[in-house]
Amino acid sequence: MQDPSQESPLNANEPRANEPQADLSVLTVQPDTASTYRNKAGVKRIAVLTSGGDAPGMNAAIRAVVRAATFHGIEVIGVRRGFQGLHEGDLRRLGPRDVANIIQRGGTILLTARSHTWRSPEGRTLGANHLKEWGVEGLIVIGGDGSFRGAHFLQQEHGIPVVGVPGTIDNDLYGTDHTIGYFTAVETALDAVDKLRDTAASHERIFVVEVMGRHAGHIALDVAVAGGAEEVFLPEDEHPAEHIAAVVRASAAKGKASSILIVAEGYPGGGAAVTQAIEAQTGLDTRLTILGHIQRGGNPVSSDRVLASRLGEAAVLALMDGKSDLMVGRGHGGITFTPLADTWEKRKDVSRDLYRCAKTLSV
Repeated sequence: MQDPSQESPLNANEPRANEPQADLSVLTVQPDTASTYRNKAGVKRIAVLTSGGDAPGMNAAIRAVVRAATFHGIEVIGVRRGFQGLHEGDLRRLGPRDVANIIQRGGTILLTARSHTWRSPEGRTLGANHLKEWGVEGLIVIGGDGSFRGAHFLQQEHGIPVVGVPGTIDNDLYGTDHTIGYFTAVETALDAVDKLRDTAASHERIFVVEVMGRHAGHIALDVAVAGGAEEVFLPEDEHPAEHIAAVVRASAAKGKASSILIVAEGYPGGGAAVTQAIEAQTGLDTRLTILGHIQRGGNPVSSDRVLASRLGEAAVLALMDGKSDLMVGRGHGGITFTPLADTWEKRKDVSRDLYRCAKTLSV
């Protein structure tokens, strides 16, 4: 069978590496100056996977994990298709050259999937056995709160150290200021809003724009402020239908011939409910645009690349330090560590200062 070290993670048709007994030695790059970080836990081999929805910057995080680990003499095993691939034993070695020229690419070279089998103890046991067969001593999971739940139970049930890296455009994870992919999603949505404003002004029309974010309004709020929207509707602050119509009437009274309203998909009824309320109560011509999954794609902006690089390295250092069952994040200008359970049990609110700013500037 072909040596897994020669396989590329970019080609789904290549033979699957299923011989963990093979020699997985990796070239360690020695810097000119000694590293200040020591491998206190003595970790020799780790694995990395991406899970849940893809987010721009995931490839940058994979690259950072592989190259940071290599720098410290640690071997890396890539798991394809998230927990589904771990359940199926779809593992292969990743070296520094395998992650060359991917920092600028959207999506994830490791692919991703939502696994139903992983929700059962039997499924997690099978995945844990594959990791143990390959001699993996730590797992890095790049994803959102659902992915972190799977990682948490793997650690609890099988004692395999796990560290989460926040990769989701929704920016809804407690414990980090921003998540990988969020900045790019905002820029993508903002570009669409800028284009729609040209049409709205030309036709003196109301446009309702629904953006992603699941149950959180972070994307909607940033896009509303940066796009100069007349109003933003967030799941964190629900409005009655009467308020929706009042906003439109108030804009018209101020002399505004067109309006852009931003709606988070988690707002009750989404953009469709807002559009229907406006037309039913004002009779004004209103158009709905749902941006959808386009916000997940595209090349990551620089902020996402830098964030992903920093967090990918931090995840490796956390495993080297013996940490587990936590998520690395960014806060107060540095690296933060948050218990995985907190990422879904605690709520991350939108910026109330920015929300106030959005209301103030919409006059």
